[in-house]
Amino acid sequence: MSTYEVAVREYAALGEGPTWDADAQRLIWIDILGSRVHTYDPASGRRTVLATEQHVGAAKPRSGGGLVLNLRDGVGLTDPDGGFRWLHHEPVPGRRANDAAVAPDGSLFAGTMRYDEAPGGGTLAHFTADGFAATVLDDVAVSNGTGWSPDGRLMYYIDSPTRRIDVFDCETGQLPVGRRPFVTIEDGAGYPDGLTVDAEGCVWVALWEGAAVRRYTPTGDLDRVVPLPTPRPTACAFGGPDLADLYITTARTGTETPHPLSGSLLVVPGAGKGLPQPAFKG
Repeated sequence: MSTYEVAVREYAALGEGPTWDADAQRLIWIDILGSRVHTYDPASGRRTVLATEQHVGAAKPRSGGGLVLNLRDGVGLTDPDGGFRWLHHEPVPGRRANDAAVAPDGSLFAGTMRYDEAPGGGTLAHFTADGFAATVLDDVAVSNGTGWSPDGRLMYYIDSPTRRIDVFDCETGQLPVGRRPFVTIEDGAGYPDGLTVDAEGCVWVALWEGAAVRRYTPTGDLDRVVPLPTPRPTACAFGGPDLADLYITTARTGTETPHPLSGSLLVVPGAGKGLPQPAFKG
């Protein structure tokens, strides 16, 4: 496998949530604690940075343009002209947003966690375009990576302190059910953080404190490891015109002597083949 390259040299405190925006042919990623939404066009090298008024856990494209944002106090929508409104506003003291993902049907699964990472202090919720919200899980510590199998019938999910990637069964129009372990990360290898699923149904996961991204087959077997120089990779996603390049976000927060690339956006060219990511239908 090809080794990593530096896509964007940055000093993000907590880089997260890479997402390929197919319509704009750019990568969207965030700095949660820096309250910033970044974009990067690999063809031109053009970058943009959008400041948010509070910590932002995820930013995903909307089908009509703009972004859906998982923010500290709820889920918000930005319009192409820069306008903002809340889709769902639910401030909880001591709690913030974390990772989120758009399901194959265009709905949003958005996670939360307490700043102190207290067990049971976070949630995973489901949001439709009209703002209807339903709680999927109400006893999460650090809600993280979420993704779907190529046929949409399985949903993978991470609550990081469990060290597991779990899997649910999905039916169209229904919330996921039948949660069960898919993979457990062994002690000393780091904590599972963000994930993505490729066109072969394999699950790629970034290992916080593990300095690596791993790929697991649909049967849960480890078949690839991408070593990284930064101890805290946070998430990964395929991008580029052919969805062949694996982009990896990283973090600097909590490290006394960060690696020079900690906080940067890395890329592994030609790592595989990703799945097209749907936009939020709202």
